[in-house]
Amino acid sequence: MKSFFQRLGRSIMLPVAVLPAAAILAGIGNWILGFAEDNIAGTFLLSAGTSILDNLAIIFAVGIAIGLSRDKHGAAALSGLVGFLVLTSLLSIDTVAGLTGVDPSEVNAAFEGIDQNVFMGIFSGIISAVMYNRFSNTKLPDALAFFSGKRLAPIMSAAAMVVGAAVMLFIWPVVYSWLVTFGTSISNLGALGAGLYGFFNRLLIPTGLHHALNSVFWFDTIGINDIGKFLAGSAGDGIKGITGRYQAGFFPIMMFGLPAAALAMYHTAKTSRRKNTASLMLAAAVAAFLTGVTEPLEFSFMFLAPALYVVHALLTGISLFIAASFEWISGFGFSAGFVDYTLSFFNPLASQPYMLLVQGLVFAVIYYFLFRFLILKFDLKTPGREDEPEGVEEEENESEEKTGEDKFAVMGAQIYDGLGGDENITAVDHCTTRLRVEVKDMDKVDQNKIKATNVPGINIVGKHNIQVIVGTSVQFVADEVNKLRK
Repeated sequence: MKSFFQRLGRSIMLPVAVLPAAAILAGIGNWILGFAEDNIAGTFLLSAGTSILDNLAIIFAVGIAIGLSRDKHGAAALSGLVGFLVLTSLLSIDTVAGLTGVDPSEVNAAFEGIDQNVFMGIFSGIISAVMYNRFSNTKLPDALAFFSGKRLAPIMSAAAMVVGAAVMLFIWPVVYSWLVTFGTSISNLGALGAGLYGFFNRLLIPTGLHHALNSVFWFDTIGINDIGKFLAGSAGDGIKGITGRYQAGFFPIMMFGLPAAALAMYHTAKTSRRKNTASLMLAAAVAAFLTGVTEPLEFSFMFLAPALYVVHALLTGISLFIAASFEWISGFGFSAGFVDYTLSFFNPLASQPYMLLVQGLVFAVIYYFLFRFLILKFDLKTPGREDEPEGVEEEENESEEKTGEDKFAVMGAQIYDGLGGDENITAVDHCTTRLRVEVKDMDKVDQNKIKATNVPGINIVGKHNIQVIVGTSVQFVADEVNKLRK
């Protein structure tokens, strides 16, 4: 089950990667409209951005179907699209009213706007991927051979969604009620609720389950839709000072707090390992500041010093609580980095966004001195402070001698060897920052050899699943590893 959620989390990142396009278009549109309210170009760009946000559910359905499919074939995407259309058509207000024999106005609120519900996109994407993996290689009798293989997958997805819709007709109102109760209880807590959300958002990152939490608050699962309403600006129904409260507090952490933590980890590293630690921390800190991608930095100490990660989660919760309390609001389309901060600065729903910079500077000081104190006081094994296993120094020197070669090829080759080569590797995939590998025997994995490539961290998630935290260039490393596979 845990492996499934890991793969689902990876797959969700594909549709999420579309959000920066919406953020850029909506951000520039809002910026123009901030100077000229009825400007045609501004309205044009804002409408382009919101067109993506209004169709996130179908984007999730297609993206997840591809991400969970065996071979990432286009037929899997078509299966996801077909499955979503069948599901949402059968669960529309008019169809449900006809099936239940009630007036459309009396249909359960859970079915309102079902074609824009991200949860339905996720559900149909999962089922469609299962149908694709099960039937894409099926051979039918000669009379029906035209519909064999990959052509059969969308057909089976449609059939599965008929059954899925029948189940959802009874299950979804109950699930929706639970989600509404949970989301409402958190949102009714105001700033405190935002703080609790921020804490659990970070705490769930190692499991990948933070995506489920995010769907309740960031997207239109139960009506909160914090990201969509904020990016829509004046064209939506967001409330200034309120909409964006589940996003704003991340900016001080990702732009200032975590980079300051990286500096603290560099300063507390062993003198002999500071050079390698500096390169790792600098790359991770720049990624966090500019783009809000924090996994390379967080995974660098998440498992080496878990207590420190809990402190980080607490500080994130406090940051969201403070920003929400004072209504210092800004939002993002992808993550809370400098790029999104700049784009959202002129959004009409942004409220005193410059104060997030002040808050960020304060949190930078807190992160630096608190991390430095805890690392030294409790001798936490953060990057550069680990005990030196035998053979690591030689491996590192060997890597340094190969600086003339393509760095991704060198890194990929060493990671490939560390994973046990083709005899031990059964599958290789990747998400935004992690190389996800299935192996036959975890005992054959040489973690020291992998760590010698200066990757931020390694995460073992089961008897046969291991993740190598590479960073935002993980795709190139994955390509090199796959080249070496026979």
